[in-house]
Amino acid sequence: MKNSNTDVLVVGGSIGGCLAAYSAAKQKKKVILTEETDWIGGQLTSQGVPPDEHQWIEQTGCTATYRQFREQIRSYYRDHYPLTEEAMQDPLLNPGEAWVSRLSHEPKVALKVLENMLAPYINSGRIILLKGIKPVKAVVVDDKVREIKFFDSTKKEHRLVSFKAVVDATECGDVLPLANVEYVLGAEGREDTGETHASLEKDSQDMQSFTYVFAVDFVKNGHFIIEKPEDYDYWKTYIPPQHFNSLLNWHVGHQNDAGSVNTFTLFPDSSDNPALFTYRRAFSTALQQEKIYEGDVSLINWPQNDYFFGSIIDVSPEVREKHIHEAKQLSLSLLYWLQTEAPRDNDQKGYPELRLRKDVFDTEDGLAKYPYIRESRRIRAMYTIKEADVSIEDRKEAGIKEYQDSVGVGSYHLDLHTTVNSKTSMYIPTYPYEIPLRAIVPVRIRNLIPGCKNIGTTHITNGCYRLHPTEWNVGEAAGCLASFMIDQNKSVQEIAADNDLVYDFQVLLTNEGIQLHWPDDIKKEVLTPNRL
Repeated sequence: MKNSNTDVLVVGGSIGGCLAAYSAAKQKKKVILTEETDWIGGQLTSQGVPPDEHQWIEQTGCTATYRQFREQIRSYYRDHYPLTEEAMQDPLLNPGEAWVSRLSHEPKVALKVLENMLAPYINSGRIILLKGIKPVKAVVVDDKVREIKFFDSTKKEHRLVSFKAVVDATECGDVLPLANVEYVLGAEGREDTGETHASLEKDSQDMQSFTYVFAVDFVKNGHFIIEKPEDYDYWKTYIPPQHFNSLLNWHVGHQNDAGSVNTFTLFPDSSDNPALFTYRRAFSTALQQEKIYEGDVSLINWPQNDYFFGSIIDVSPEVREKHIHEAKQLSLSLLYWLQTEAPRDNDQKGYPELRLRKDVFDTEDGLAKYPYIRESRRIRAMYTIKEADVSIEDRKEAGIKEYQDSVGVGSYHLDLHTTVNSKTSMYIPTYPYEIPLRAIVPVRIRNLIPGCKNIGTTHITNGCYRLHPTEWNVGEAAGCLASFMIDQNKSVQEIAADNDLVYDFQVLLTNEGIQLHWPDDIKKEVLTPNRL
């Protein structure tokens, strides 16, 4: 068994994990960054989800490094792709011309940019990146995590890493149960949180759906129908409880949404119905000067392939594998339905011109390397962010809630996709929000920091704090906090409880380009009647 020692261990190469490693290395700490797949980048890369962002993202409301990342994505396309002159000159270039994202792009481009960002520290040896390994055991002494054992799935061997500080940036909060960290899973009860939209009773397995994203392009006159998935007949006819139609349908309705039914189309047409192909289109051929791509490339992350039939967290390996298999079958069945039976113009059925682009993720089945995880284990934190902290309804008079210990900002709706047991979903307007330091500090363990979707939110507020720019900010703050903790020789709880140390830490964050509060003009704007 190999043994390693470092200052900061970052477990998980998610968006937050990449930024935790980057920021700790920038603070001159030795870092080991681990990732269970062969791609870093989480949502942006191995999960295939271009960034969901807020309306002010081009001007404010994110860290300096996130803004640099966005510009580097655009520069990558300008430097390496044969774009039209208009696209080359567009300062707000959106490579996919998607309507859900201001910067929809291909997963491999995000991967390249993140790898380039980490390259100086990896090449100098300050960051050691270990891929294909998962944590399997942790040693805790005196409320400190001292060591974590990993299993290397490629080399079929174990590796032991010791450290001064550890950031759990795994997609599911995998270090928390290993290190006996107090955490919450699934939906809290209304008595627990006092939230308006909380469930009447808590249910740890009532979690948001996850999704296996896949990529397709559309090639005129093409015929690319995949082999019929083994579970296709089941998914084609399945109508979930509280739903109006089968999942594989252009009419998606959920009875909890006031009886509403959303009707979609594949491509834009004369109707006002949303077109799903352009929803998360990752590259638009209208932008290419030279014909490199045969057709537009789209990432399929739709209501029809949200898997809400079981959780993959805190269940047996057999149950987890069952749900992973079924989720993959659902996504492949959606593709097969699109190719063979989806209604199209002139009473025709099927779009055989849709081609599964296995090369987008470099996987044998063409699906993303990792499922898109919307909800994780969440630490029991010194402060838990609740619905009343962010929702417009609760804060319509007071506006944006400010925290004396803010370590960043973000903005997104309380967007909860259909859950496993209660089959509920939510889309609740919010004000822009801040990230309190106490929400990334566990109640007990002294040297562990969450760096992903595992911070101190509730089932409901996770719905806005889980998005890309916020996770980026959380990871960056976590890496800085790990470094600051080592320099101060203090626990994270001691830092969070000391106003002078909090101030010093905020100075460090500000110097690193992390925005702590929303500017006054945004505060005034959101309070304008009917503005949000």
